[in-house]
Amino acid sequence: MIENKKLNIITAAAMAVIILLTVLLLVFPDGEVKAALTASSEPLYAEKVFGTDVITIDIIADKNDWQEMLDNAMNEEYISADVVINGTKFSNVGIRPKGNSSLQQVVSSDSDRYSFKIKFDEYVDGQTCFGLDMLVLNNMLGDATCMKEYITFDMMNEMGIDTPYYSYSSITVNGEAWGFYFALEAYNDSYEQRVSGDESGKLYSVKNSMGKGGFGEKDKTDFPAERNENAANTQENANSTTNETSERAFGKPERGNSGMGGAGASSSGGSLIYTDDNSSSYSAIFENAIGSDSTEEDYQKVITALKALNSGENIEEYFDVDEILRYLAVHTVSVNLDSYSSNMAQNYFIYEYNGVIKILPWDYNYAWGAFQSGSASNTVNFPIDTPVSGVEMSERPLISELFENEEYLERYHTYLKELMDSYFSGGKFAAKIDEINSVIGSYVQNDASAFYTYEEYIKALSAFKNIGELRMKSIYGQLDGTVPSTTAGQNSDPDKLVDSSSVNLSDLGTAMGGGEKNFGGNRGDFGNFGGRNNSSDSENDIPVMNGGMPPQGNMPQPPDGMPSEMPDIGNMPIKPNEENVPNGAAPEIPQNNFSENDFKPDVKGTETSSGIVVTAVSLGVLAAAIACVLLVKRKF
Repeated sequence: MIENKKLNIITAAAMAVIILLTVLLLVFPDGEVKAALTASSEPLYAEKVFGTDVITIDIIADKNDWQEMLDNAMNEEYISADVVINGTKFSNVGIRPKGNSSLQQVVSSDSDRYSFKIKFDEYVDGQTCFGLDMLVLNNMLGDATCMKEYITFDMMNEMGIDTPYYSYSSITVNGEAWGFYFALEAYNDSYEQRVSGDESGKLYSVKNSMGKGGFGEKDKTDFPAERNENAANTQENANSTTNETSERAFGKPERGNSGMGGAGASSSGGSLIYTDDNSSSYSAIFENAIGSDSTEEDYQKVITALKALNSGENIEEYFDVDEILRYLAVHTVSVNLDSYSSNMAQNYFIYEYNGVIKILPWDYNYAWGAFQSGSASNTVNFPIDTPVSGVEMSERPLISELFENEEYLERYHTYLKELMDSYFSGGKFAAKIDEINSVIGSYVQNDASAFYTYEEYIKALSAFKNIGELRMKSIYGQLDGTVPSTTAGQNSDPDKLVDSSSVNLSDLGTAMGGGEKNFGGNRGDFGNFGGRNNSSDSENDIPVMNGGMPPQGNMPQPPDGMPSEMPDIGNMPIKPNEENVPNGAAPEIPQNNFSENDFKPDVKGTETSSGIVVTAVSLGVLAAAIACVLLVKRKF
């Protein structure tokens, strides 16, 4: 029998431990204690949709409705269709073309290869795809590698950024081949639930909407359809106003409007420059609120954060600085200038949750020098300490204010080195390209509507490996001081730059604002494709739109007599193999041996409980412990 005195000591110790654990969970709801003590799980769509190497999607639509949607793509209006995803059928979902300037380019061409948005609850309230409410299908316009977005999001994931889930998708329409696409989880309710445990945060898609009126969109992640005329700025205009502005050395210039597009971008809020407390002054942000439930109070939370950012005070109270520094490291490495980093000031998401802002990555098909970079050298040696183009550093306070803080700048440099070490050094970048190609190569070769030939794809992969290797060499040099890390330093001492003469940027894809935008024959009926003319611009280093690419042959067709009504559970997608690579295939690039699981994107575990749930569980544990102690005391 336990002595009463000892029992009291045991009881007190047990109570103290339980109370301590409860306090830790309450005080640190999002920290390491919670991560260690609470179970985590993934939403069902992580495995059912994005858990396969290539998602199979068959869109079953009325032929006339489908054609009318294509003919009026700029309207971005939904039609109803049934969609079979990896063998499971979802009825009466919404599908429509999507995009901004990229949508306009396809409209102006002879192609119907639009990017699409699938909204599962457009016509059926509460309908989801295993919990996913919206799926984005990108057509990989301007990307001969078919990997720019995948690689960049994979790098973001490597650095701990809350990326959407991503994969590739093989699409058919009414059972006939349509195309090979890049698939993304939309920033939407399901994303918020996955990363935050609830949907109380607010998402804003930052687009330079050029005066579009009215806040809010009819559904989440809808972007304005207006074409951004600044997208066609010449390379000279894009780079002529680039100002090094090393503010620690030369003083901080007054913020203003500089460069073509700078004025519009700054005045509409995409630059994140604080102007006043009027939400109408930030149309690039608030006009693109995700959903219609954002209020003036929500807008003011963002404006308050912008005020703090521009003053340089209490930034960490309003911004997730550490994650933003990791985001900027990847963003800078990928040289994406159709973004916040240039006079465009767009193509990123703001996620405000509990008054704290995160910056989320988006739209990387024109990364790696395909947009406004001007030359291969500008891309290879893009400066890590002044990573802007067409504007002064001071006009991008999210960069300039953070980099003015020596601690933040050093941390940013640390993340750059970590990324180089983990993703590039020792041939890792080239190996990643080979790994992806081992899975998607045959799909690309058989893509029914590809913008590029398979031969161009193979050539692009070689060029991508080369530019990645040179980019790594330049960044290592900029970090150790052997290569200038600022625009001014590079302009004054160009002999120290990494030689980029082996790079032709046009091999990787096409840029905005140049060349013909004729992508090939019009489809007409499903599966019927017209002839396509092929032209290229090999006389200069500035990539432009190719003048049309021939079709890549026919994708493997479904078996004869495939039923129009698919079973709820079907087969997973067919992996690329020798059987679906036609005879006479173009030569493959050297392959490394990877398992299928090596290729699958890292799908992060997500917390299933919010702070409220954690509190409830903690109190439950405390109550149970007290009950147990009382039972022990009663027994003895």
